[in-house]
Amino acid sequence: MHRRGRGIPRKGSLCWRPSLPEHKVAWDAGTGSGQAALSLEEHYDQVIATDASAAQLKHAAKHPKVHYLHTPISLSEDELVSKLGGDNSIDLIISATAVHWFDLPDFYSVANRVLKKPHGIIAVWTFYDMRDLKKSMKMLREAVLPYCDPRLCYPLEGYRKLPFPFESVGYGCEGSPIELDMEVEMTFDEYVKSVKTGSVFLQANEKGVELFSDEILEEMKREWGDNTGRRKLHCIECMLVGKSKSDRSLISKVLVMK
Repeated sequence: MHRRGRGIPRKGSLCWRPSLPEHKVAWDAGTGSGQAALSLEEHYDQVIATDASAAQLKHAAKHPKVHYLHTPISLSEDELVSKLGGDNSIDLIISATAVHWFDLPDFYSVANRVLKKPHGIIAVWTFYDMRDLKKSMKMLREAVLPYCDPRLCYPLEGYRKLPFPFESVGYGCEGSPIELDMEVEMTFDEYVKSVKTGSVFLQANEKGVELFSDEILEEMKREWGDNTGRRKLHCIECMLVGKSKSDRSLISKVLVMK
């Protein structure tokens, strides 16, 4: 059920974490290499980090507070809930650039069960755009959309169409995520490589389709400028944060999704 992750948006971590009365147990769903899980360890007594890929977990950075669990998609809901500590056991659930890969009704059903009531929080986010490279990013999205897995449409649209059946806590809601700024540093070559090695580009290449056109490359160069070394890039992350609705309300929404 769970794979692929990245760290917490710096500004985002300031907005929803202080609203939690307890900082005992957090769950990073789709932890990947464990970046997001590690960014939680200083704030929580225990971090449970899960992923459907055993291979990914082998490369995750170890920490005494972070407990990595392999959660294959064959696990039943009751088995997964039990592995996570049971009903009403989790203070915070996060999913960093991963939730769109999940079976959403199943994941949200588990999330609603394990979140502590009434204050447990779920936060999901994804990379969306680059403020410095907006035109080339738009060109990339337009090139990718016809070829990508339908689930990738969620992050490409900034989670604006992602089902999110939780009560808003003031930081985004279903259909209206909040946008957060992050800074990263890289060279132009590193940036181009990170784009060209994306799963959509690689899969298209296997079919003989080159999505990364000369026009896109030239626009990237123009927007990048003359800086030949490392430079700061301003990324936009889209985030949804919520808590469990009343049982009747959430169950109805999940049934509609199914």
